[in-house]
Amino acid sequence: MMKLHSSRQSRVANVANIKIINGEFDPFAILSQQSASLDMSKIGACNSFVGSMRDFNQGDSVLTMELEYYPGMTEKALEKLANHAIEKWNINDVLIVHRVGPIKPSDVIVLVAAWSAHRADAFSACRFLIDELKTKAPFWKKEQLKNSSRWVEKNT
Repeated sequence: MMKLHSSRQSRVANVANIKIINGEFDPFAILSQQSASLDMSKIGACNSFVGSMRDFNQGDSVLTMELEYYPGMTEKALEKLANHAIEKWNINDVLIVHRVGPIKPSDVIVLVAAWSAHRADAFSACRFLIDELKTKAPFWKKEQLKNSSRWVEKNT
């Protein structure tokens, strides 16, 4: 797990946690674990996003998906996004967990969370992280359809 530190001197211990997991994970157990590791007396809000695989895309039924990433490059891209969120909003902690490998419909793919003293910062940072992750992080999706497969060109 990568630990990131904000360059802002006025805040105490801004840390981001980034994980890429090959296999299933329980986002709510991870959120609970992360929350338990924080000084919750300084936190008034946690905003989280959990994304899972749909069984359809671009008008077609999708049976399975293979999610690939570039080790090293992907973590650096996620680190950059997390650091940007920490710099832009008053965030106490950030968490990004992303799954790779074979995925079935309804499987959890991604968990993003932000903890802050105030809800507006937590909401804004969490939304930024998932929106930017979907467009800037180097992950590649290959969908298996009934009679063919295809690489996903645009994330939705």
